[in-house]
Amino acid sequence: MTSMSKEALILKSDGAGRVQTPVARQIELVRVFERSGLSGPRFAAMAGIKYQTFATWRRKHGSGAVSRARSKEPPPRLVEAVVAAGAGSGAVAIDLPGGARLCVQHAGQVALAALFIKQLASASSC
Repeated sequence: MTSMSKEALILKSDGAGRVQTPVARQIELVRVFERSGLSGPRFAAMAGIKYQTFATWRRKHGSGAVSRARSKEPPPRLVEAVVAAGAGSGAVAIDLPGGARLCVQHAGQVALAALFIKQLASASSC
């Protein structure tokens, strides 16, 4: 999974190469997890975080299982898509789960591709 938010974020690292994630970002990720309905290890893997680190953030910033169960907000739908630019063609290929590939040839097709992926995500949740 790429980014959970629409803003780019530059993360600092220490001398040992460990990424220093700002507390606000930790809290944001825990909140998204609480609405996601995914298991902790699966969410951490999709977000590119070591599970033990994510578990620590959950203990620090989480609202707990009781309040998560009471949440009225529907969980977000997550779809993983790998996007690779076509070699010199100007097209973008989106590899979907199950081996399907969606090719976007020009900018006018982006909205249609997004609608298709959204519909695919809602259909796969059945």
